[in-house]
Amino acid sequence: MPEEKKYYLTEKGLERLKNEAKTLRDFKLMKTKGEVPKILQSEDLNPEYLSFQEDLSLVETRLADLDYILKNVELIKIPPKREQNIIGLGAMVLVEIEGKEDEFEIVGSLEANPALGRISNESPVGKMLVGHKVGDAVVVSSPLKTIYRIKKVTYLSS
Repeated sequence: MPEEKKYYLTEKGLERLKNEAKTLRDFKLMKTKGEVPKILQSEDLNPEYLSFQEDLSLVETRLADLDYILKNVELIKIPPKREQNIIGLGAMVLVEIEGKEDEFEIVGSLEANPALGRISNESPVGKMLVGHKVGDAVVVSSPLKTIYRIKKVTYLSS
């Protein structure tokens, strides 16, 4: 049996997924409580029924995905003080790339959004930076070789 995937989330990310699951369960209940369209309209399949089934199928698929994720969540926690100089999940990292500074947070893949400065620990840059500390120079090849000089590592509360 394959190993189950871990999903790393901040407390806010976990809360967001729990709320989405609750909203979908409420929607499914509301949708199935009412009158279900008839399967046949004269001799043809009722398009209203097909639409109802499609909506229900989409909701059930997303709920199954969310349930799996929620069963396999690991909360991102701030490391002990003595380890806060090492890049890990939840770290805010200030780097210098070709003379320019950039700052981003290392998060799990479900919360990654590069436009908002949040990169995944599974991305090429995230993978290479995790485990390094201030002063290290890390070469990232994606697609060109780029040197990231780590200037600062901080951890904020999630």
